[in-house]
Amino acid sequence: MPKKVKWLEEPIPENYPKAGDYLRLLVNEHAVEATTLALEAAPITFHKAKDILRAAGLPLLTPENPHVARYLKLIREGGRLAPILLVRGNLPSAVPLHIADGYHRVCATYLTNENSDIPVQLADLTL
Repeated sequence: MPKKVKWLEEPIPENYPKAGDYLRLLVNEHAVEATTLALEAAPITFHKAKDILRAAGLPLLTPENPHVARYLKLIREGGRLAPILLVRGNLPSAVPLHIADGYHRVCATYLTNENSDIPVQLADLTL
């Protein structure tokens, strides 16, 4: 039977600046600041691991990836993972969902059980 993934109730505060670092590769500083604030204010919702990966269009990383391996070990030991920070995509424009923080946690969760509900904060890109 797959191990149940345990989650913290809220993201770790330093994950927001990490999300901002990722977003800086995609948008200008004003959009980074506004979107990061929107992420911080977003409620926690739950989405399946498989749906997050599909919407993001990202490949599933293998258990051999060192970051994924570290999270798999944490899951096996009963540790809690931080919720994921997501920026909503735009289907009509073919813009995928962006995992602003937590890609390796999503992959580790998927490898544990692809139907796992993952707590996320989901915000629209604010330009």
